[in-house]
Amino acid sequence: MISDSGFDVTPLTREEVLTLAQNLDAESYRVLIDHGTEPPFCGNLTDNKEDGVYQCRLCGLPLFSSDSKFNSGTGWASFFAPFDEAHLKLYRDTKFGMVRTEIRCARCDGHQGHVFPDGPPPTGMRYCLNSASLEFVEEDNS
Repeated sequence: MISDSGFDVTPLTREEVLTLAQNLDAESYRVLIDHGTEPPFCGNLTDNKEDGVYQCRLCGLPLFSSDSKFNSGTGWASFFAPFDEAHLKLYRDTKFGMVRTEIRCARCDGHQGHVFPDGPPPTGMRYCLNSASLEFVEEDNS
């Protein structure tokens, strides 16, 4: 399965995911595999202002671009649109007495964060991401 942006989004097997997960630090494993959430204002990508792409830390699929990043004031890296909608899976999350929409990577099913309908134009969406689930790749300006 190839996305409109040209990336393979064929779901990985559970075995492939667990093999990739062996390379994660404890916090990234807790967030991506165990669906955890990092505390607000502690993620290393929350205040990143460099140009580039935010990809899934587990499988490397591009999930968000710096072009759609904004400061939501929530303490998590926030975006108003994904890199490619086919790169995300959305799930209803009713944990902790709330109804939210969970974001997972479409290829490896790694937990990324949640999306809320209170973001800025043009989409009105706020994709709220854990820095522990992302890897930033700076744009090559050479």
